[in-house]
Amino acid sequence: MKKISRKEYVSMYGPTTGDKVRLGDTDLILEVEHDCTTYGEEIKFGGGKTIRDGMGQTNSPSSHELDLVITNALIVDYTGIYKADIGIKNGKIHGIGKAGNKDLQDGVCNRLCVGPATEALAAEGLIVTAGGIDTHIHFISPQQIPTAFASGITTMIGGGTGPADGTNATTITPGRWNLKEMLRASEEYAMNLGYLGKGNVSFEPALIDQLEAGAIGFKIHEDWGSTPSAINHALNIADKYDVQVAIHTDTLNEAGCVEDTLEAIAGRTIHTFHTEGAGGGHAPDVIKMAGEFNILPASTNPTIPFTKNTEAEHMDML
Repeated sequence: MKKISRKEYVSMYGPTTGDKVRLGDTDLILEVEHDCTTYGEEIKFGGGKTIRDGMGQTNSPSSHELDLVITNALIVDYTGIYKADIGIKNGKIHGIGKAGNKDLQDGVCNRLCVGPATEALAAEGLIVTAGGIDTHIHFISPQQIPTAFASGITTMIGGGTGPADGTNATTITPGRWNLKEMLRASEEYAMNLGYLGKGNVSFEPALIDQLEAGAIGFKIHEDWGSTPSAINHALNIADKYDVQVAIHTDTLNEAGCVEDTLEAIAGRTIHTFHTEGAGGGHAPDVIKMAGEFNILPASTNPTIPFTKNTEAEHMDML
């Protein structure tokens, strides 16, 4: 069998076990822990390559024939750093490992059959990792979506209706009509999008109506009045329908201080935006909420105090 240099191998199939990869322009180095391939049996699409009938592609369809194979990807996730092919079937990951023609190639996983119906996507030299979830989106313009993709974000959760004052200030899509139109506008994008309805309501049927219209949860924001009554009613409906509530608490302490908000929450699970306090929330002690077992705290880059993003972005945001 002909041998090739490690450099040649990496140029054709990407890094393999023991190789190290620098992440962008950082000083973070990944070391490939394992390669699922069988050396000499790698699959690759293109002229003179191996995904061909009777080679890396079988000519007999099976129940595990893939719709798409992603070849030679460097996978980085909670399980480790490893090289593998990824099989997609019916729009979902069907298997990860060695793909190809099981009739002729060694080491091919049963669930990763490359056949006549299989499309190919080359991932040699690329990293595959889980997409990020951004839980604090003001949906002001559609240009946010490609920017998010470029940052590795694949799910955007928040609210808004476009360049409106309510959207600039709060992550809320209020009411049935606005939710319907935002959901309709979302159809053309390959991003996972979730819209939060207005939780600043003390009339529970109005909250239920938004969930039935497609809201995935509620946002309570002080600009609409983060009152104890609104908090209690939103959490009541959230518990009944098994959805989440996010809150931007009362900076001016108009309807009560942090202790009153905690009393209204009453031990129920809630997500608190701007828990650092620079972006809003009970002054001066909203950060106290981060110590509560039932509260999921969060912040945003521009509002983290004493960072370079604060000066560059915070004033424009306000």
